[in-house]
Amino acid sequence: MPKMQAVQVAKAGGPLERVERDIPEPPERHVLIKVQACGICHSDSLTKEGLWPGLQYPRVPGHEIAGVVEKLGAGIEDWQVGQRVGVGWHGGHCGHCESCRRGDFVLCKSALVPGISYDGGYAQYMVAPQEALARMPDDLADVDAAPLLCAGITTFNALRRSGALAGDVVAILGIGGLGHLGVQYAHKMGFVTVAIARGNDKAPLARQLGAHHYIDSEAQNVAEALQALGGARVILATATSGKAMSAAIGGLGVNGKLIMVGVSEEPVEVPITQFIMGRNSVQGWPSGTAADSQDTLAFSALSGVKPMIEEYPLSRAAEAYERMMSGKARFRVVLVPGK
Repeated sequence: MPKMQAVQVAKAGGPLERVERDIPEPPERHVLIKVQACGICHSDSLTKEGLWPGLQYPRVPGHEIAGVVEKLGAGIEDWQVGQRVGVGWHGGHCGHCESCRRGDFVLCKSALVPGISYDGGYAQYMVAPQEALARMPDDLADVDAAPLLCAGITTFNALRRSGALAGDVVAILGIGGLGHLGVQYAHKMGFVTVAIARGNDKAPLARQLGAHHYIDSEAQNVAEALQALGGARVILATATSGKAMSAAIGGLGVNGKLIMVGVSEEPVEVPITQFIMGRNSVQGWPSGTAADSQDTLAFSALSGVKPMIEEYPLSRAAEAYERMMSGKARFRVVLVPGK
């Protein structure tokens, strides 16, 4: 049987190890994908450290996958061998739980996640169900597409569903793996884009990404600075700090909304009177479906939104993973199996 190279975790807390495996056969309504690029996400630590309930080992991580359809399983009608596809966090759904019955597939009680529920993209090949596939624009490179299938879709989807309109003040809290994409999307969507980060040294990058205004959270009162701009219709919190969110939330304008996509163990303090009188709200936002991924990729290709990436060959996956987890990467790390 033909072989492939893959990087797996054999047990919870174990190391990333490079192994040789049989190239899998796609079952019914699944496709075999030749992986061209796979982004490394902080959520991959759920697989490596065994933090997801019911996770079975050995497991190949990776849920930011750009590739080419290599083989079709039985029952596939709308996909072709040789077609470029992407697979993101939403790797399948049951179709019969209450959320699925209402068409809210991303909140499926039995949702599948590549690299957690089944083997992901830290490999030369992987298998995915057809409902997890997103079509890839011809003019979007694989290495640029991969991070958009998690960090990209999360920020893009949150902003486009936020209720903000072109011309509204939208603030992006944090300029990191998610935030540097959020600033670009906010600018391209026509929002008055405000970037918020620690230190004035990030101001040039914020402007380069498309921010109209920059707030240094170390030198300025974030809430007052936002109110001076008229108040934010949306604050997209990509920073993983409840304290930073609490400091910014007073900057919401009338009908303003804090949308949280950065995970923090710290609580967020809400100014209750302001929230009542200003009809403010707080909302969490997960990723999105394959259709949302497809929209994200298409918008990014049309508008020129690109992630800032560092590329590594599959043979250096462990090093690449540590680079991403250390917070030193600028700003996403991508594995390229063919490199």
